[in-house]
Amino acid sequence: MTTRATELLRVVHARPGVTRADAARLIGVGTGATTELVGRLGQAGLLAEEPAAPSGARGRPTTSLIPHPRGPLIAAASITHEAWRVDVVELGGGTLATVREEVGGHSGGEVVAAIGAAVTRLRRQYGDRIRGIGISAPGTVSRDLVLDASALGWHDVDLAAAWPGAEIFVAGNDATLAASAESHRGVAVGASVALHLRIEAGLGGAVVNGGQVLVGALGAAGEFGHMPFGDPAVACPCGAYGCWGTAVDGSALARLLGHDQPRDPVSYARRIIAATDPEPAAATATVAAALGRGIAGLVNGLDPDLVTLGGLGADLLAAAPQPLEEAYRAGLMAFRRASPPPVLAAALGDDGPLAGAAEEAWTALLASLV
Repeated sequence: MTTRATELLRVVHARPGVTRADAARLIGVGTGATTELVGRLGQAGLLAEEPAAPSGARGRPTTSLIPHPRGPLIAAASITHEAWRVDVVELGGGTLATVREEVGGHSGGEVVAAIGAAVTRLRRQYGDRIRGIGISAPGTVSRDLVLDASALGWHDVDLAAAWPGAEIFVAGNDATLAASAESHRGVAVGASVALHLRIEAGLGGAVVNGGQVLVGALGAAGEFGHMPFGDPAVACPCGAYGCWGTAVDGSALARLLGHDQPRDPVSYARRIIAATDPEPAAATATVAAALGRGIAGLVNGLDPDLVTLGGLGADLLAAAPQPLEEAYRAGLMAFRRASPPPVLAAALGDDGPLAGAAEEAWTALLASLV
C-alpha cells in the first residue's frame, strides 16, 4: 500500500459516506488514480462502494466509499461511575454491536475483567476482524495503562488486563478522549486551540492544539478539576484541598443543599439540576457560577478559540446559562470581554469519551494497515 492509500482511508474514516469524486479532490489525485486505489483497497478487504445519493448534477454518477463488509474493526470501551460499555466500531465510526453493564459496587479490577470477558465474546463473534481496543476511564491513565480513579477509590488498576497481548491497545482519561472526539467529529472541528471540560464525579478536560491533544510529560495533563479554584476548606478524594471539581459536581450540590454525599453523584446531580424548586435551582446557579469563573481562568491562561462542555457541564450550561455566563465574563481579562471564546455544549454528549477511545484506536490501526 502507499501513502495515498493511507490518506484515502483517513478521508473515508473522517467523512463517512464520502463520494469517490470528493475523496479524489481531498487527497489531490485524479479520478483514475482514485479508482485504482479504491480497487486495491477493496481487494485488501478495507473499502467497498455503493451508489451515491443523486446530486442533480450532470455527468456520470459517482459512488460513496464505505467500510468493507469484512473489514477491520475496533473495540471501544468506556467506563463511567455508573456503567461500562463496549462497542464494536467500524471504519467511519459506525457501531456494529454494544455490550453494557452497571458498575455497581465492583472494584476496578472486576470491571476490567468484565470488559475483558465482553471483548472475548465479541472477538468470537467477529473473529480476527477486531484488531485492537481503546478504553476511556474516569481517572488518570499512565503510559503503561494503569488507571488511578480517586473518585471511585480505584488505584493501580491494570487496564491492559482487558486484552492481554492486543495488537493495538490505547487508553486514556475520559475527558481527554472526549476532547479528541469533539475536535474530530464535534463542534470543535477546525478550531486552532480548543478547550474541553467534562464534569462527572469531579472535573477533567484537555486542550487540543491543531487537532492534537496535549497529554503532558506523564500523560496526565488536563486535570483541571484539581486546580485550586474551589473552597480551600473542602477536601478532594485526590488528597488536595480546594479542588475546582469539588465546587462544580454532585458533591458540591449536596453540600449546598445539606444532603448526604450521594452514592451516585452523577445521577444525583442530574436530578437536582433538572429540578425547578427554588432551593435546587439556587444551588444549581451557584455551581454554574463556579464553573464559569474557572472557565474564565483557563481562558485567560490558555487562549482557546472556544470551550466545549461535556457531562454535567452541558447540563449546567442548559439549566443556568445566565449565572454561568455572568461569572465567565466577570472573570475574563478586560480585552477578552468584547468577543470572548464561546462556551458550547459538546456535540457528542455522553458518547464523547467512547467516541474518543474509538478514534485513538482507529488512528493507531490506520497507521498499521497500509
